[in-house]
Amino acid sequence: MMDHPHLFLAHLFERAVEAADPYRAIVRYLPERPKGRTVVVGAGKAASQMAAAFERAWQGPVEGVVVARHGPIEACSRIKVMQAAHPVPDEAGQCGAEALLRQVEGLGEDDLVVALISGGGSALLPLPPLGFSLADEADLNRALLASGAPISAMNVVRAHFSRIKAGRLAAAAYPARVVSLIVSDIPGDHPALVASGPTVPDETSADDAMRLIKDYRIALPSTVIDAIAQAKAPDPKAPEFARNTVHVIASASVSLAAAAEAARSHGIQAVILSDAIEGEAKEIGLMHAAIAREIVRNNRPFNKPVLVLSGGETTVTMAGARAGRGGRNSEFLLSFALAIEGVDGITALAADTDGIDGSENNAGAFCDGTTAARLRSSGQDGRRYLLAHDAYSAFERIGDLFVPGPTGTNVNDFRAMVIV
Repeated sequence: MMDHPHLFLAHLFERAVEAADPYRAIVRYLPERPKGRTVVVGAGKAASQMAAAFERAWQGPVEGVVVARHGPIEACSRIKVMQAAHPVPDEAGQCGAEALLRQVEGLGEDDLVVALISGGGSALLPLPPLGFSLADEADLNRALLASGAPISAMNVVRAHFSRIKAGRLAAAAYPARVVSLIVSDIPGDHPALVASGPTVPDETSADDAMRLIKDYRIALPSTVIDAIAQAKAPDPKAPEFARNTVHVIASASVSLAAAAEAARSHGIQAVILSDAIEGEAKEIGLMHAAIAREIVRNNRPFNKPVLVLSGGETTVTMAGARAGRGGRNSEFLLSFALAIEGVDGITALAADTDGIDGSENNAGAFCDGTTAARLRSSGQDGRRYLLAHDAYSAFERIGDLFVPGPTGTNVNDFRAMVIV
């Protein structure tokens, strides 16, 4: 398989995604059947797949509703699947958030709420504070996406401008018991930050959100800033949450370990740099390129042949309103490709484990030491694509996009460099 590095890297991506398969993960954490009703609520890029997996695994009556992004979904027979926009919220998302709150109304102590939460759920559940509109929350999301703030910081701010996030959905289900099953896309796997924690109360305060707005220079209207400054999130120690349990059932750490094991089974040593790398995508690309070049030239910090893996979630700070096509993984890889130009023995894949990088149809792309030269031979300059945040077009031009389709899970970025 090493004779075909693209196939090898795609195989490792598949193993990583399989390790985050919703059915396998959910089966390990099924709660006991309640005396009363079993109600499922949820949101995220993997919402429909998690709901279908729960229906398959659950032995007993179940009802509920989850919110997934627009696009292909897994069919469910007993749990309603609604769809909404991502990354900028739409009216369908607000309808979905309201439907989740209605679903948990009037439950009793003998009832069970199972919350199926995955990355992307924050944008899919817009429900701004009273007195604000959906447009206000959409503008907030646009400002966050343009700021370059990491996903963990964005979700803290979102949690303090909502009637459903930061544990508010779980509080609305009281006195029913709530079991949250979470597929994490957050570096560090803090459950309250995944989808801004609709069923997991957050220990951060309005002051924390205000500090992040200042630190990342997030441009917001004064009315929105005032609302965030005055927000009162539920207390994690409140009695409403005393009977609840939270499980992170899949994460980048587990998926990277599965990819590493798959590489070793083919006789290639594998190392994991980190499952929680954050920062500007193009800068993280330069850092990974420096490591790859050092291995090629000096056999340090690892001897070749070797597979180097990393995960986390990079960001792309938009300098202006005009930008091309692409996502953080494609931008990372274009920066990486430019920095390894002319170096033999390096092939890399960067992809989003949900199968969609940004808003295009690719999960990411492949590159090697010839990528930059092939772009020039096609009549284009890779650096111009990078400056224009147009990495999708660059890799499309030379036929190196990676398009596996939606995967049904979401455990963040997958980066793999094979060096021989």
